[in-house]
Amino acid sequence: MSKYRIAWLPGDGIGVDVTDAAKIVLDRLGLDAEYVHGDIGWEFWRTEGEPLPPRTLDMMSETDCAFFGAITSKGRDVADKELLPELQGKGHVYRSPIVRMRQLLDLYVCLRPCKAYAGNPLNYKDGIDLVVFRENTEGMYIGVEYAQVPEEFYAVAGTEKLPRDAAISFRAITPGGSERIVRAAFEYAAKHGRKRVTAVHKANVLRQTDGVFMDAARKVAGEYPGIQFDNANIDAMGMWLLKNPFNYDVIVTTNLFGDIISDLCAQMVGGLGFGCSGNIGAEYAVFEPTHGSAPKYAGKYVVNPVATILAAKMMLDWLGETDKAALLEGAVAEVIDEGQVRTYDMGGDSSTLDVAHAIASKL
Repeated sequence: MSKYRIAWLPGDGIGVDVTDAAKIVLDRLGLDAEYVHGDIGWEFWRTEGEPLPPRTLDMMSETDCAFFGAITSKGRDVADKELLPELQGKGHVYRSPIVRMRQLLDLYVCLRPCKAYAGNPLNYKDGIDLVVFRENTEGMYIGVEYAQVPEEFYAVAGTEKLPRDAAISFRAITPGGSERIVRAAFEYAAKHGRKRVTAVHKANVLRQTDGVFMDAARKVAGEYPGIQFDNANIDAMGMWLLKNPFNYDVIVTTNLFGDIISDLCAQMVGGLGFGCSGNIGAEYAVFEPTHGSAPKYAGKYVVNPVATILAAKMMLDWLGETDKAALLEGAVAEVIDEGQVRTYDMGGDSSTLDVAHAIASKL
């Protein structure tokens, strides 16, 4: 029996390509794992009305963690039209599988390291090493939306300013959810010798919701006197990160702001081809690249797999395989620095699998 059971969720589009690359590297490392395939993605929405079938969730409940590639997502109208005719008009509503996994499995930490590896021609500045902690289960992504303001809402004081034809979304921020994501950021900083945690918000405008977040942030920060704590508005943070990226270390923020700021950080270290992510809860985790499915490149094996391979490194760390994780990161860094094997985004003509084999060869 293998030491680990890993739910293997390639998805669709380039998700298949990049997870194939990650598997080459994991096999070379000799990870003692059984990889259990799971159905997920656009084809299952189209043919079953559910992009994350219940059988996949059942399978995941019997694994140690999951490794996810990418899936295609489309707007509401297009999604409805692409359902099989017999499924249309049956009340099926497309829901993002990764958002559902985060919520159903309470994967409240979205951990996104953004590190500039030496030799990467796409680095904004060499030496950048940021870590973003994004709250993963609350905020604007709770999925409570209305295409038009319900009439009964106008009975609530203050809502009379809402236009009658407005679409509205709810943003939910709780003290408990805020406290645990901030604590995770400080615990990470303490464990890894990080010196500074910055909370990102918009409390000057979103006074109630971000007020709750900032109250929790200040409370938790008081328990870690050895770690510098500060805060910044989300708009200002976009500017200051570009101007002075070395002033920041660990960033913690709410769901939507974290989604935005982590993509900015990823671009500063080479783009989404280098953006890895861990969705982590108390007992389970799902690891993934942060890029989308890029359907036009599907099956061509031309995209950069480094983000996915670094997500495998994160998975190894979470499993406690820290020696293997360090070896893997070292191999990635060496291949990037040598510059002999590069995909098109880095100015080269190597394939997705060329990069995987080059990294594997360093192991």
